[in-house]
Amino acid sequence: MAEKMDIEERKLSNGEAHLDAPLANGTSGPDKGNRGPLSQRVKRIVMANLLVILTVAGVIVGVFIGLGVRNATLTRTQVIYVGFPGELLIRLLKMIIIPLVVCSLVSGSASIDPKALGKLGGWAMLFFLVTTLIASSIGVVMAFILTPGSGTLSKPKVQGLGDDVPVAKEVIDSFLDLIRNLFPSNLVAAAFQSYATSYKLVTKNGTDGNLTVAVEKVPFGTDQDGMNILGLVVFAIVFGVALRKLGEEGELLIKFFNSFNEATMVLVSWIMWYAPIGIMFLVAGKIVEMEDVGNLFASLGKYIACCVIGHAIHGLLVLPGIYFVITRKNPYTFLWGIFTALATAFGTSSSSATLPLMMKCVEENNGVSKHISRFILPIGATVNMDGAALFQCVAAVFIAQLNNTSLNFIQVFTILVTATASSVGAAGIPAGGVLTLAIILEAVGLPTNDISLILAVDWLVDRTCTVINVEGDAFGAGLLQHFVDRGSKQEEESAVELSEVRLDGLPAAAPERSPLIEKRYRDGAGSAQASADGDV
Repeated sequence: MAEKMDIEERKLSNGEAHLDAPLANGTSGPDKGNRGPLSQRVKRIVMANLLVILTVAGVIVGVFIGLGVRNATLTRTQVIYVGFPGELLIRLLKMIIIPLVVCSLVSGSASIDPKALGKLGGWAMLFFLVTTLIASSIGVVMAFILTPGSGTLSKPKVQGLGDDVPVAKEVIDSFLDLIRNLFPSNLVAAAFQSYATSYKLVTKNGTDGNLTVAVEKVPFGTDQDGMNILGLVVFAIVFGVALRKLGEEGELLIKFFNSFNEATMVLVSWIMWYAPIGIMFLVAGKIVEMEDVGNLFASLGKYIACCVIGHAIHGLLVLPGIYFVITRKNPYTFLWGIFTALATAFGTSSSSATLPLMMKCVEENNGVSKHISRFILPIGATVNMDGAALFQCVAAVFIAQLNNTSLNFIQVFTILVTATASSVGAAGIPAGGVLTLAIILEAVGLPTNDISLILAVDWLVDRTCTVINVEGDAFGAGLLQHFVDRGSKQEEESAVELSEVRLDGLPAAAPERSPLIEKRYRDGAGSAQASADGDV
């Protein structure tokens, strides 16, 4: 009985309990015994993967709806109405981001030993850093091979561009803003605002007696709209560690956050069934919104191809290759398990909005334990931006080629390092990577006005960026689960070997003797003998 309980606990801790438990869509796990006729097997496979099939169908139907409705001349108001069901999906996902991130990180960091917590966090940050550097390198190499910005006599002209080009900031101020946002001054305000540096020009007269006027650009802080997810993540981790230090006094609050987290995941499981409908209308609405697609692709087609091919290489070859080399498991089976989350990432183009579905997928389909997924995935959604780093490197080289600026080795190295570092502070929202692109252009002395060209096609490139971002987070959680399983297995083997060594070194134990038992045995034997004599 004790061995059975131990096996069940080990299954639960390793995330394997889902193999015996019902799946999210209400069906039972795979039957390893009697498979039945072909029709039942097909039905079982369809029911087990029903959500994935519905999501794929939603994307395909959304494309056809968008192309069909596009032929009808719709007003702006009617286009907004077409995308309304998709807008509901984004609002539902954003609604539960804050409770999910805060509660999952508090409960996760409180349930893990601080030493193990530091080790897990170190491995995760190493993986995120290495994959982001690889993605940045792929972006630079692809841009130099395909040369998307050369071969044109003049810069491509794209109609309908707004004046929403982000204001250029000094590189040092951008990184100082990143550090400031790690420590929010107001947790409530951090839920919807973040710190950003702006500039004002201050004139002052010269003090040397001459009539000279100096103009100085002085930075000052402002609050901009957008969740400060980085500050919330840091606070939640530190708060969870503090609760663990309290011991018994903190257990009640830890249970509260655990219950809050589980209730939030129930809401996520309900929202998952609305995701195919929402994604269908998101895709359809975006296709209807597009204006003059032919001119757009003719002008920036090579740039789009460069980004999409780079993302495909990183997402289909590099990340699965790293996972296979370390775990020796099929990475494409792992990808199939998170397909619903990847399709949601493509539809919403927001890694933060995809976080709830990604947690559900890796826990139920890929055997990642709750302790790992709910600790690592919120961090990954904040600091791991492989797709954004790749696109930023392509965009920087593309703008340099447009301006006939040759980049030397130092400038290329600066692009790689700055893209990797600035992707940490990139907001997990649509077009979040474009805001940090200005930092890279400033670092290598390229004009930031050409970002308007990047904005023209960002609606498409940003979707593939988001898919790669969340895929990297999921593979990071899978690798950490592998490390934890391997460590626990090694500990069990060493414990067994140690017990065997101890048993081999000890002499054979003599049977225990108790005077009381011996006396009781002798009395019983004597009374039995007396009764036997009486019978005779």
